[in-house]
Amino acid sequence: MEIYEELQARGLIAQVTDEQEIRELINKGGARFYIGYDPTADSLHIGHFMTLCLMKRLQMAGNKPVVLLGGGTGFVGDPSGKTDMRTMMTPETIKHNCACFRRQIGRFIDFDEDEAIVVNNADWLLDLKYVELLRDVGACFSVNNMLRAECYKQRMEKGLSFLEFNYMIMQSYDFLYLHEHYGCNMQFGGDDQWSNMLAGTELIRRKTGKNAYAMTINLLMNSEGDKMGKTVKGAVWLDPDKTSPYEFYQYWRNVADADVMKFIRMLTFLPLEEIEEMEHWEDSRINEKKEILAYDLTALVHGEQEAVKARETARALFSGQGRDENMPSTVIELPAGAQQGMNILDLLVCCKLAGSRSEARRLVVQGGVGVDEEKVSSPEFEVTVNRLSEGVVIRKGKKVFHRAVLNPDNA
Repeated sequence: MEIYEELQARGLIAQVTDEQEIRELINKGGARFYIGYDPTADSLHIGHFMTLCLMKRLQMAGNKPVVLLGGGTGFVGDPSGKTDMRTMMTPETIKHNCACFRRQIGRFIDFDEDEAIVVNNADWLLDLKYVELLRDVGACFSVNNMLRAECYKQRMEKGLSFLEFNYMIMQSYDFLYLHEHYGCNMQFGGDDQWSNMLAGTELIRRKTGKNAYAMTINLLMNSEGDKMGKTVKGAVWLDPDKTSPYEFYQYWRNVADADVMKFIRMLTFLPLEEIEEMEHWEDSRINEKKEILAYDLTALVHGEQEAVKARETARALFSGQGRDENMPSTVIELPAGAQQGMNILDLLVCCKLAGSRSEARRLVVQGGVGVDEEKVSSPEFEVTVNRLSEGVVIRKGKKVFHRAVLNPDNA
């Protein structure tokens, strides 16, 4: 099966501009394509994961990725999929986040021997002269057409800043610049980017008389995966310091039964023939499917060794074999004046199992918290210094486990 047909079979393709041309180009390894990443945080998250996998699949098929870091567009912020304006970042933060993205992307994409390149749009956007840009590029855009774009329509009720209104022009200019300086002939992205990507292809055609193409893929935070994306985006990070390999594994291990095969198709690199066979497994093997999904994705993001550790930890916990050294943990510092121990609400917040004491209280009252094998029934529950010194396992719900241990200097 050719790569385009494989992307279709995996349910990845959402929309394309010129299907026949795109099919031939990527099947022959002739696509020099770009995907952009605005540095909105110091780590990539699951929302970026599918585009990283797409780049990897296309590179393996002989196409060349151009990874675009949004060091320039990061000063503006993409309004797509947002109900409010993004928080403005300092130049130092943008630069730092771009460096973090570059390191993480290197785990997915091979940059050796010119197999792929990475560029930063700060190198050309920040030096643009405003009036020249208006005359050269702005004249190609119809405000009426821009306002019909979904990314702007959904913001009109709450208010769309003029700063954000320029984002489509900047993204389109990126495509034009990459086309002229790096030979990019295709842009890929999530299906929330469709309007911006169409604008870029049209700009290239108007300015150069040449064709350029765009293809969007179904992302977890869009269309059929919307309910999942609202939970995932910004919550499950690819940086192990923000989401540990075990937590990452557990997220995929606990997805809804109805979503398992969809995610196996879209995210893993298992052969389609193997996936088709799994479709016919008995319902009783659903946990085996989930384990395969969780293991493969954890190995892809964090490496085989961490995936093995995460799987062994999960198996040990759910088989009742006790604690595991690979379990996520927090070193506790006792609050001032807390000589005897620590209240369960403070402990939940300290371990980031709850965002506030009020949220922690709700968890306890609803019966969703345990310490070691003891169910916590009262918000007044205290975990003693002696227990914390030895380390306790906190259970949140049925599937989240976290170890808390007292700092020896604080005992």
